Amino acid sequence: MAEAASKRRERRSRQRAANRAAILDAARRVAMREGAGTLSLRAVAAEAGYAPASIYEYFRNRAEMILALAADDLGQIAHALREYPAQTDAKRSGALGAAAATVLDLIRQSGALAAAVATLESAKTPPKAERVFNGKLIGLLTALADSAGRTPLKTREEQADVVLAGATIAGLAVLLRAGRLKVLGFDERELLERLDHRFM
Repeated sequence: MAEAASKRRERRSRQRAANRAAILDAARRVAMREGAGTLSLRAVAAEAGYAPASIYEYFRNRAEMILALAADDLGQIAHALREYPAQTDAKRSGALGAAAATVLDLIRQSGALAAAVATLESAKTPPKAERVFNGKLIGLLTALADSAGRTPLKTREEQADVVLAGATIAGLAVLLRAGRLKVLGFDERELLERLDHRFM
């Protein structure tokens, strides 16, 4: 009897995870079509084929959904960096710039990351969603350091360099999305080379 109850709980847990993933997939489609900044739970529910009220069983509010999308994007970017060829020479020229180019391409595609910044500034951010996002962010920064041959990070100064590099890449992504780099007369490759030169 206990075994049957355990199997039912496990089946419900798998179904809940599958439903949550389907809702996030629907949220991503809506965000791609309409922009993550204007994402609404009602639109996501319609896209996923759920009643609007049932979305709240999986996400407390819009902020939690945006952070879940952004955390997923951070995880995908970190995964792409881990797939990046390992650097054999920690001081190899171009290692950080090449890793940064990979990150930059993926960040530009993510509207959820930009929306997450605004979400994190609000007081509506559920603590658990924020912790998951922060964990994925740390994972991404670690993967960036690994792919650039900068690990292990032994000092606070080395950690700060990786955070600064990550912030620079995120800032470049914002400028690229807004078309400002061209207006300023810069090419992303030129700036990534300078980033590599400054941090290596």
